[in-house]
Amino acid sequence: MDKRIVIKVGSNVLTRKDGKLDVTRVSAIVDQVAWLRRHGYEVILVSSGAVACGRRELTVDHSLDSVEQRQLFSAVGQVKLVGLYYDLFREYGIHVGQVLTMKENFEPGEQYRNQRACMAVMLENGVLPIVNENDTVSVTELMFTDNDELSGLIAQMMGASTLILLSNIDGIYDGHPDAPTSHIIPQVEPGRDLSQYIKEEKSAFGRGGMHSKYTTAQKVQQAGIRVIIANGERDDILVHLMEQPETTPHTVFVPCHA
Repeated sequence: MDKRIVIKVGSNVLTRKDGKLDVTRVSAIVDQVAWLRRHGYEVILVSSGAVACGRRELTVDHSLDSVEQRQLFSAVGQVKLVGLYYDLFREYGIHVGQVLTMKENFEPGEQYRNQRACMAVMLENGVLPIVNENDTVSVTELMFTDNDELSGLIAQMMGASTLILLSNIDGIYDGHPDAPTSHIIPQVEPGRDLSQYIKEEKSAFGRGGMHSKYTTAQKVQQAGIRVIIANGERDDILVHLMEQPETTPHTVFVPCHA
């Protein structure tokens, strides 16, 4: 399990400024995941981007409320997104499988065991699980807070050694990220409170933000799993985190047992 990694890629990494999917970025993520696999890592990919994909695919000439938009664009976009991943990973000879999940699947019981068994058999047979929330049926109170929360639950369910949260920022700063006096907090020990540095703002196209990443990181750290927050827009960020972590900007939450 030491080389089992859950990688969460957020909407702000995968979308362009117009809110549509950035295919070049998706391709770059695939290249890096393929590198990890060649170096013996088991990867579970939690990917946002279905709504952005659907928005790129479909033009709607009448008004929809926010739930209708999310259901429609995610239903259309999830097919396109997984199809894109399928094509890109196939170039490396990597098989992918789709896992669409809901919050209730993480309650103790049969659904939890079935979901865990499904992903376990995928990994045992060299298949890369690509996980997303099932937005077509998950509405309001049934939803995860965001894919940060989902990826944290997946990391715990599957006994991962590391959870990597890729955002459009290098990590958690001790001030405003744009201020010249601010610095990245490189390491967070168990029990350290960073709430004074965290703003509760949402990301541009996703439901998350740094507050969500911090909350997830704390919970997963308590479960004995290392959590890394890094910038998915940096070239080869996943490779650099593995090969040269000392010189790669990121924030790492050190697990409780370390």
